[in-house]
Amino acid sequence: MSSYIHHIATRVPQWAYDQNFIRDRMKAWTPDTKARRLIHVIYNRSSIETRHSVLGDFASESDAHLYRSDTEGRIIAPGTAERNAVYAHASRDLAIKVARQALEDTRIFSAQEVTHVIFASCTGFANPGPDFHIIRELGLRADVQRYTLGFMGCYAAFPALRMAAQFCEANADAVVLVVCLELCTLHMQIDDKPDNILANSLFADGAAAAIVSSRQPEKKRPSYELRGFTSAILPTGEAEMAWDIGNEGFNIVLSSYVPEIIGANIRLLANDFLQRHNLKLEDIQEWAVHPGGRSILDKVEQSLRLPAEALDSARSILADYGNMSSATVLFVLKDLLENADTDGALTMALAFGPGLTVETAVLERVGCATTAITTETSGTFA
Repeated sequence: MSSYIHHIATRVPQWAYDQNFIRDRMKAWTPDTKARRLIHVIYNRSSIETRHSVLGDFASESDAHLYRSDTEGRIIAPGTAERNAVYAHASRDLAIKVARQALEDTRIFSAQEVTHVIFASCTGFANPGPDFHIIRELGLRADVQRYTLGFMGCYAAFPALRMAAQFCEANADAVVLVVCLELCTLHMQIDDKPDNILANSLFADGAAAAIVSSRQPEKKRPSYELRGFTSAILPTGEAEMAWDIGNEGFNIVLSSYVPEIIGANIRLLANDFLQRHNLKLEDIQEWAVHPGGRSILDKVEQSLRLPAEALDSARSILADYGNMSSATVLFVLKDLLENADTDGALTMALAFGPGLTVETAVLERVGCATTAITTETSGTFA
């Protein structure tokens, strides 16, 4: 039995920041001259134009929630409890909005038809969490099964979609709501460490929701048939990307070698995965690659020998939103759906995370977009 992504909704928080504005704010908060120069170079090379945050702290310190300065202009590092308290409140609101949007956009599934909720996030914890509040606020049935995939990182959308497909294959009546939500800006470590400077230049806040079922999709609405998934751990790179909990937020290890490691391995992994499905790289018509950063996209493009335009959607999402961890690849898949001009296409999706872990999926796009559904946001620019 086939399962389908019938719709993907995306949403970002209120605050939208120009990348150059954030660059200069970080430089002002960093006393070390060498670190300020590094900030300038890394931000300028990021290929990011805009990022969103649940925090207005970067625009004005007068009512900042987390990032406050002392009398000498140095940043006062907020504790983990402070950061997580913001997550508990902000994630609830954003999750409800993106889930409601997903159901309202499709107009083919009612709230009462949803049988499962899968929530993925690695940037905070709360119990009852956003999954609970989605059920209550949207009027889902009280017996909805709910699951949380926590702390997996940027690739978590794939385990969530794979779990959704398994539910649908086991039960023809299953309707699964998948929500990936990340508030990465709550965990910025503002210091002179290169790993933190790189992470601060990339990560942003955002959420995406997908509706999965085995019901045959409407012909007028483009959708994805989920054809298969695979997971792999690269032989090297465990120490190059990691994520743990510290006293002053979540600590990230993000080496500049990550793109090189991915580039050296991705062609072999992709070929191996596709062979299991009797496919070759040449059979793939569209690519949905998690835009972990400009260098990662460059290395994937070079290693897979893709046409220059193959990663246009991924590069566009990176420019407009930055890296929103697990939600980001769903933004890319949504962009491909909305800009489709053919009746179908074999699509390969890739994402990367701590480990180094690589998650891949083969999807078949069914249908062609007739009207674009734009990402909703009430962004306030700084």
